[in-house]
Amino acid sequence: MQIKMSRMTDSSSAEGLLEEIRRLKSIECGSEEAKTSFAFDEGYTFLNHGSYGTYPIAVRDVYRHFQERSEAQPDTFVRYEYRPNLLDASRRVIADYLDVPVETCVYTVNASMGIDTVLRNISYEPGDVILCFTSIYGSFGYTIQHLTETTPAEAKPIALEYPISDEFVVKAFQNAIEEVLAEGKKPRLALFDTISSLPAVRVPFEQLTKICKQYGIFSCIDGAHGVGHMPLDLRTLDPDFFSSNLHKWLHVPRGCAIIYTPGRNQHLLRTTFPTGFGFVAQPDPPNYVANFANLGTLNDTSYLCIEAALEWRKKLTWNGKAGEEAIMSYTLYLAKTGGQAVASILGTEVMDNSEHTLAQCGMTNVRLPVSLQSGSERSKSLSTTAAWIQRTMTFEHKTAVNAFVYGNCIWVRLSAQVYLNVSDFERAGHALKAVCERAMQEKTG
Repeated sequence: MQIKMSRMTDSSSAEGLLEEIRRLKSIECGSEEAKTSFAFDEGYTFLNHGSYGTYPIAVRDVYRHFQERSEAQPDTFVRYEYRPNLLDASRRVIADYLDVPVETCVYTVNASMGIDTVLRNISYEPGDVILCFTSIYGSFGYTIQHLTETTPAEAKPIALEYPISDEFVVKAFQNAIEEVLAEGKKPRLALFDTISSLPAVRVPFEQLTKICKQYGIFSCIDGAHGVGHMPLDLRTLDPDFFSSNLHKWLHVPRGCAIIYTPGRNQHLLRTTFPTGFGFVAQPDPPNYVANFANLGTLNDTSYLCIEAALEWRKKLTWNGKAGEEAIMSYTLYLAKTGGQAVASILGTEVMDNSEHTLAQCGMTNVRLPVSLQSGSERSKSLSTTAAWIQRTMTFEHKTAVNAFVYGNCIWVRLSAQVYLNVSDFERAGHALKAVCERAMQEKTG
């Protein structure tokens, strides 16, 4: 049987596909053209971009090119194209985008892997304490718990109950540090978000990073919702460690993330997990870039789609703006406007503080009008109801949302994106109202 190869098996066609993207006409955020630039099923509304992200068809073509190239001549591609040339070229693209030295950036599959790698590479001594907020991503809480079981490190969780002010967050952080010092212990590392996951709120990470510098604490920033979502100045911020997904808000295929580590700390990241072929035994210093370049056999072709995603993003326009400014301005506007529209339909509210700093991001949290009886079963009942609401929205209304329990209430997290507009939020609001009414009837009926 003769196998017909596609036009994208020629290695030179990658540049041709990029030229096709560069020749595209401008695309208005929220327009029908923006929506059809993605591969969604007819009638499907994706309001949960924050969980998994997605990417436009133009980027998909580049992705498929590299996938097909890797299968056309696997050994040639991996040994002589990807590892010695394509990977470093892609690292230069993301480094230029972030305006940081290329030697500070390496790829990994997701921010969870990035942050976990940092946490597990630090050497902990008796009295060392890891500080974190109770709002950190759930898996990192488990990582820290495991570290307290397997190393001398102790954990210092800082309780937060949103909505609260940025001032409260900063003060709670400082108080926790002082408490650790008063006990004669050493605050070794602090983990915090740019934007937390559930609830989705902007964290005053800039101030927290400065405080870490004042006390000599390693700042480890979970920027899972950072790159492509919000303006970032890593040179000025100067964190000790930073990891961000690119497959969420930068329109890159899954899974793709970066670990940013300034030169002063690269020696601390001695190994990847699992340990790869770039490991260097002591007493020689580790090679930070080589360490992350060869972790074994993986499908890393998403790492090669950064330039395509950035070129496509340049075509987006909104309100007289273009490119990154248009995208970030539009998603912020849509999250605020769409969130308020949904809250109005439901007769509830959007989560925010009096300074309106929590909602300075492209996601919004809206309380659902579902109340359940008090008692020992309340928490379990809320979780069950939230899961039912999310599933019903998915399969009966073809609308992806993220329903979750927080503060003895059920909330829904809605993500704004360039392929959505206010009418999408309004339709989701009406669907949520009907689903919540059914939930209440079933609980009281």
